Formats: sequence, structure tokens, C-alpha cells
Amino acid sequence: MIITTLLSLGVVCQATAPDETTPRWYRGNTHTHTLWSDGDASPDHVVKWYAENGYQFLVLSDHNVMQQGERWFPVAEDGRLTPGQLDALVTEFGADSVETREEGGLTELRLRTLEELQERFDQPDRFMLIPGEEVTDRFRLAEVHINALNVIETVAPQHGDSVQATIQNNLDAIAAHGRTHDRSVLAHLNHPNFRTSLGVNNLAEMRGEHFFEVYNGHRSVDNEGAVADHSTESLWDQALVLRLHEGAGDGELLYGLATDDAHDHYEVDAVSVPGRGWIMVRSESLQADAIIDAMKRGDFYASSGVTLNEISSDERVLRITIDAQPGITYTTEFIGVGESETGIRPTAEVLQVTTENPASYTFTGDELYVRARITSSRAHPRPYAEGDWEQAWTQPVRPMVATTPQTSPPRSGP
Repeated sequence: MIITTLLSLGVVCQATAPDETTPRWYRGNTHTHTLWSDGDASPDHVVKWYAENGYQFLVLSDHNVMQQGERWFPVAEDGRLTPGQLDALVTEFGADSVETREEGGLTELRLRTLEELQERFDQPDRFMLIPGEEVTDRFRLAEVHINALNVIETVAPQHGDSVQATIQNNLDAIAAHGRTHDRSVLAHLNHPNFRTSLGVNNLAEMRGEHFFEVYNGHRSVDNEGAVADHSTESLWDQALVLRLHEGAGDGELLYGLATDDAHDHYEVDAVSVPGRGWIMVRSESLQADAIIDAMKRGDFYASSGVTLNEISSDERVLRITIDAQPGITYTTEFIGVGESETGIRPTAEVLQVTTENPASYTFTGDELYVRARITSSRAHPRPYAEGDWEQAWTQPVRPMVATTPQTSPPRSGP
């Protein structure tokens, strides 16, 4: 039995008591929307889908609001909540669980609060709702959206006199919320390419928190960089170089998430549907603080369909074991940057490609960081874009620091 002990840039193995809980992988989505903001479904319907489709945790991240207090939503044929959808909710949950009223000649549905949803759906070690909010701000034409995880009340947008100040002010406010309420919170910067809002320097200069969405399932966010200057993966690598080679921001590693950003919950192929992207977090328990703490130490990976059984590294080798499915092939690309001896800014490149499983990369000793992208030969069943394959992205590691093997019993659910 092993646990992880934090160092400045990684973790090492340490012996522990034999009765301590064995860490395992938990699947979760940290970005989705309901009728509390601009989603098209009641929170009950949204949570039920995730609970029944192999997820162990979910964050309802509605814009600048949490699911608290009394909120009534109108039912209309041409609205976001139609009479047919209301009837479906009655069928799904029972008439006693669907509360309506007549107001001004309209039928209205009372939206369930987070507390009510937790009472209905939370099950120990099976499924958990983590409180959250998408803090939605902007500077001029730049959209600045940051998800706040495990907060207990709404964090108001902080604004700023520049894009970077707007980002940092909101990151700082979320961190202050955690200190004030003595709880583990986490902030991740969302869809940097949305409306070409953010660039490499914005990611590189973040301080205090260092998480962003490398994959977002909403079709308007331009993951691939069709309109923006760079793909989100290219942003990741360039920002890592600035942070690690030149000391930008707080000089820490930058970690990438995959999320749904789901708004469309009644269609399989729409602009933003559930089931496109998620994270797998290795935690000792399905508790909010434990999940957040594991993410903070980089003990998670991002996925749009590929499942990994183990990720481990020491001062010599980075190893990845894929949960291979029959008839499917997997290509692992190890991506990284060598240290520059001349002081010239280095650039990321594919260091090695392999179809072996386990896949391993032997460090040369001069890498600034190494991360991996695993691509399967199976098409994504709910693709972000035509031709998408199922993938996974591991977090960057620095080869001079050994890390605990990230291994666990099989996860529950599909």
C-alpha cells in the first residue's frame, strides 16, 4: 500500500498503515449546465443521466449562480422547457417529485436545489454531486469563464482592467472563498479559444491555480484552433514552456481537463451534449475534498473515451497502461520539450510514438516536461467534430521527480 507525499513538482512513494483505503479511479465531469442558467433541462434530468452512465461525480456549473433558493421556470411550447419535457419529467420521477404552479397564465416548474439533488442522487462511494459555479466574466470582447469547484455559495465575477487581471482577480476570489470557508476548492480556466478570447500568455501568467480545459465538448469553443491562432493542445505546450523555462506565472505545471460543457440534454448529436469529455481522478475516497486534493497534486487524466489503468513515472521512465478493448488499437504519443542550453526558448515536439501497451518513454534527462496523448482507433460515439477518435491526455511530469504509480481496481460503471 502506498500514498503520495507532495513535493514542489511531484510526489514520491511512502509506506503507510495496511488498513488505509486503496486509491481508485473516479470518473467525473466538472462542467455542465441546467435550466438554472442556459441549459435546456431540469437539474434532475441532467444529474440522472450522469448517475446512470458511469460517472461517479458531477459538478453543475451554471453561470454565476448555484442551485440555491427558490427558482421557478416557465413551461412553453417555444421555450427551453416544453410541456412534453414536463410530462417526461413526471414519467421519469413521478408526479409527487415534480412541483408546478400556475403563474400569470403560465405553468411553471420549481427547479430542484443542490441540497435536494444531493439527497436524491448521492450514494456513498457510488455517486456524488460537488457544488460548483461557472464564474462568467469578460473584459471588452474577451470571455473569461472560470469554473469554481467545491464552493458553497456564489462567487461574484470580479472584473479587471485587462484580460489577465480579470482572470487573476477571479482566481484569487475563488481561492479566498476556500480559505474563508476552510475547504478545498479548485478553479479551472474554461475553453480559452472560445471567441478567440485568450492566448498563450493568459494561461502562462496564471498564479495560484494552474488548471484549464484542453478539451471542451461544446462545438463553438474551437479546440482545434480553426479560427484561433493555436489549438488548445498547442496553447498547453507553449504555456508550459513559458511557465517552466522562463518562470512565467508561478512557474508551476499546467494541468489539462476534458469536460462536456453540456447544454443540450435531449439530443445525442447537438452543439453541446453530455458524454463527450471527462476526467478520471485517482483518489482514496469519493469525497469532495479528496477529489479536489487529488486534482491539485495532478493525480488525474483527461479523456474523451480512452481508459487508462496506470500512469507512473520515476527518474527514468514514464509508463502508461491502457485498458485496451478487443479489436481496438491505441497509439501513444509522448510530447515534451528538451531544456535549452543556449537560453533560446524551446518548443514542444512529439518525442516518441508507440502502439505498445504498456507504453513507456525513457527520459534522456534534459526534458523540461513530458506528457502523453493516447488515441484509439474507435470513433467517438458523440463526437465534438466529425472524424473525432476517442483519446486521453495525461498530465505533464518533470522527469527529475519520481511519482507514485497511479493504479487502482477497475472503476465502476461502463
